[in-house]
Amino acid sequence: MLEGYIPVLIFILVALGFGFVPLILGRVLAPHRPDSEKLSPYECGFEAFEDARMKFDVRYYLIAILFILFDLEIAFLFPWATVFQEFIAAGEVAWFVFGSVMVFLAVLVIGYIVEWKNGALDWE
Repeated sequence: MLEGYIPVLIFILVALGFGFVPLILGRVLAPHRPDSEKLSPYECGFEAFEDARMKFDVRYYLIAILFILFDLEIAFLFPWATVFQEFIAAGEVAWFVFGSVMVFLAVLVIGYIVEWKNGALDWE
């Protein structure tokens, strides 16, 4: 009964090896020469100069969220594009599938236009 799980166990052990062996080798083989510059706290590449409760610009995060949104759009379109030939062979179903994807793309394009008009993509 457990013979079927041996390949899974081997896969898990190899995956753990790929994860932990470089970490262990880096800890053992890398030179350890701490100095004040390496041990100093940093955030985003520069020293903190004000209170942590200061106001900050959120446009960076907005651009990142928009990038993820449009990246996921492509991730949803790839499976559709790969099986669309099968839908064409089915006949009537192809137009429903094509229409649903066009509605999906139209919603994303409208959202993109709204973000563009509101200035969310402007970087100053």
